[in-house]
Amino acid sequence: MLPSRRFLPSTSLLSAFESVARTGSVTAAARELDLTQSAVSRQIRALEEQLGVELFIRERQTVRLTMAGDSYAREIREALRRISNASLNLRANPHGGTLNLAILPTFGTRWLAPRLGRFLATNPGVTINLVTRLSSFDFRLDSIDAAIHFGHAHWPGAELTFLMSERTVPACSPIFRDLHAINSAEDLLDLPLLHLTTRPDAWEQWFGDNAVPFQNVHGMLFDQFATAAQAAIAGLGVALLPTFLIEEERKRGDLVAAVDRETESSERYYLAYPPERADYAPLAAFRDWIVLEASA
Repeated sequence: MLPSRRFLPSTSLLSAFESVARTGSVTAAARELDLTQSAVSRQIRALEEQLGVELFIRERQTVRLTMAGDSYAREIREALRRISNASLNLRANPHGGTLNLAILPTFGTRWLAPRLGRFLATNPGVTINLVTRLSSFDFRLDSIDAAIHFGHAHWPGAELTFLMSERTVPACSPIFRDLHAINSAEDLLDLPLLHLTTRPDAWEQWFGDNAVPFQNVHGMLFDQFATAAQAAIAGLGVALLPTFLIEEERKRGDLVAAVDRETESSERYYLAYPPERADYAPLAAFRDWIVLEASA
């Protein structure tokens, strides 16, 4: 249920406010909106009167946001962005069928993107927009329909559909392996290890699974698998990488297993989505498709 209309200013008033708030100038806002300065000033006054709150402090020829105005500007900017995106999506696919999907970078580029053509071929009315998200978020505050999630089966306010498990292997360049004469899991303790910020305990878990005693595990930090893999190829150390994401590098011989000890991650891949979107046709079609792809 929408709030009372007296608390719903027109988009023209909100656009004028957002433009002045962002540019810090009535003149710049007028130029951006193709209006006169007096017209923009009247719109700001009208908005303040409707809300009963002063949004700007006027000082001679300049304006600056009040504390209330600054907070309001942040929310209005996001609301206008969402309205704009919704309008663009509708224009791109006037019959509906747009799915906004949040992906993990390497999973999206290495696993999902090469397969998406098959989904689109069998679902020609669906448009998929991909955005990157490295961690969970609140679906209520974002215009995202679903997200690829890696972790435990927990996402507040979302339903989860299991996709696949994951096996990891310590990988490095062939030259690095030969140079350091790696023969056992214990040998890795004395070598530079490459870590992912999103999986800070991965190496500890791997050593524990292989019954290798350790004190502290240090090394370089990376925020994405692709960067860590490139660092390993360049000979900077050993990276703990998902086997299904480095198949091409292993086929080319750019990466090899430092030791042949694959382990299964305790976390899994899921498709996350808000419960109220579960029956949304594009999401339902994508969910059915990706579950089959992941099980193949």
